[in-house]
Amino acid sequence: METADFVPTLDREGQLMAAAAEEAGPDAKVPTCPDWQMRDLLRHTGMVHRWAAAFVAEGHTAYHPDGGLPDLDGTALLAWFREGHRHLVDTLADAPADVRCWHFLPAPSPLAFWARRQAHETTVHRFDAETARGGTPSGIDPGFAADGVDEVLCAFHARPKSRVRSAEPRVLRVRATDTDDAVWTVRLSQEPPAAERGDTDTAQADCEISGPVARLYLALWNRLPFPQVTGDASLATLWRENSAVTWS
Repeated sequence: METADFVPTLDREGQLMAAAAEEAGPDAKVPTCPDWQMRDLLRHTGMVHRWAAAFVAEGHTAYHPDGGLPDLDGTALLAWFREGHRHLVDTLADAPADVRCWHFLPAPSPLAFWARRQAHETTVHRFDAETARGGTPSGIDPGFAADGVDEVLCAFHARPKSRVRSAEPRVLRVRATDTDDAVWTVRLSQEPPAAERGDTDTAQADCEISGPVARLYLALWNRLPFPQVTGDASLATLWRENSAVTWS
């Protein structure tokens, strides 16, 4: 996907999140984030939006701390969230392609990184908000979901801080059943996971997780159960218990 594709997705997902939050109310429990109510979800995501926008808008070339969580609630909190989301969308849409700033995962450019990362950040938290509201969550485009699986497997968990480790070398395969060429091979060891898209590796997978790509995307972010697991299910459990990506 191109940078220009991520910004409209970020725009739409943030609007859907705000609508779900408004309908559910600030006291609504968030089933996918058990310690949170809707107000916590809005505060966190709104803070991240402002933090991300500042790198692009202000050109920070090194890590810059976030601005903290606001002491807001109710309609004031919702307005604050919408304002920060709009600022992020406009910042990314208007930024020059060659803008230079800090980013924390490999990407073709800083702008490409922030547009992609914030589109996925907001989509996952939109899903959180819609589960708190109840009803059927909005759908996720399969191409976007496949890109999100790429990001979580090949970028987030390639970092040294990933806690998904195995005492013995194992191979985990992730396979979408509804999207051509959407399959990933993940080598687990005492080092950070080494993932690549494709299953041309001659090694037999010890465990395969399969299902529709949008469900795989949400499951790898620990928002849904894995659709189907074959082989050694302990590897799926290993992922579930150790793959959480925390803010701090």
